Amino acid sequence: MSSQIIAGLVNRLMCQWDGNHHSLKPCRKIIMKRQYQLFSGIVASFIFLYPVVSEATDGYFANGYGARSKGMAGATTALPQDALAAATNPAGMALVGDRVDLELELFNPNREYSVQGAPTFAPGAFPLNPGTVKSDNSLFPVPTLGWNHKLDNNQSIGLTVFGNGGMNTDYPGFSSKTCPPGGSGTFCAGSTGIDLEQVFISPSYAHSFENNRYSFGIAPIFAVQAFKAYGLDAFQGFSSDPVSLSNKGRDYSYGGGVRVGGLVELIPGLHLGVSYKSRVYTTPFSKYAGLFAGQGSFDIPESVNGGLAWNINKSITTAFDVEYIRYSSVNSVGNELLPNLQTAQLGKTNGAGFGWKDMTVFKFGSQWKQNECWTWRGGFS
Repeated sequence: MSSQIIAGLVNRLMCQWDGNHHSLKPCRKIIMKRQYQLFSGIVASFIFLYPVVSEATDGYFANGYGARSKGMAGATTALPQDALAAATNPAGMALVGDRVDLELELFNPNREYSVQGAPTFAPGAFPLNPGTVKSDNSLFPVPTLGWNHKLDNNQSIGLTVFGNGGMNTDYPGFSSKTCPPGGSGTFCAGSTGIDLEQVFISPSYAHSFENNRYSFGIAPIFAVQAFKAYGLDAFQGFSSDPVSLSNKGRDYSYGGGVRVGGLVELIPGLHLGVSYKSRVYTTPFSKYAGLFAGQGSFDIPESVNGGLAWNINKSITTAFDVEYIRYSSVNSVGNELLPNLQTAQLGKTNGAGFGWKDMTVFKFGSQWKQNECWTWRGGFS
């Protein structure tokens, strides 16, 4: 059995904006002026919806799937090592042999927000209490499962189950002097938070050629998403469907897409891998049609990976990956917060999103196989 050092980054989330200029500054020091218009409060609520720190993930995509991939910061497009390879590049499944991998990741995103400055009670203002509020539920288990079977020397079939978790905030319903009688919590509607989970079930087929010098793979993706939001009732006046905005319990979304990939040995010991994942089209979160742009639509964006892996010697391997994710193609994620928040109601096709741009991620990883029992891994992205 191999042992790995799993490199991971967990940072604290400091969600903020400059209330004077209404400019977003996610995950940096927060300085809040005295004057907050109501839509600034809504900006805050949208920031709370996506608490996952980009340093620990690639937006809301994981930076890798499985312990070996995580240990190299996800730089495994050209370096398949287990039956979870199909989550990154299904062509690698032709090279990992007969195996089963069952693993559990513990994800620890620490989320909080801070407010400085005394609140104002002027007409039209949305006062927030000064101080720091920490989110509960800071530890999330994320399981992965991979199975691969060789049909012959060149062909394999497999099944990979993986997911994205920890996309969660849970701010308590604390006593607040800025709330009307009976109100509590960040937005005076009790506890405030969201929870989004994504699970992907991906069967795969891979074929290798010329003594494994070339390989190709395809992996359909079946997706299940679960989402809930609560404590956002204060923003019903800004929603196209106020009944379907908050406190509707857990809702589910289903959909599908496909990932294809190729792997080639350029020269002995140097491998090139390329993989493309289509947009995963999903059914909308109908219970939250008044929150997400497009009446609850929340498709999963397409992405493309490319990478090189170099076996320096029998013990040391290095890998470099580039991943491009088209977050802007999904309205609920890519639509701008401002001015959309002022020009369209929440839930409309052109309603406010999170304002995420397309993301390019660079990953570097290395591993040293000390002996048959110990393999050391590290990486950054």
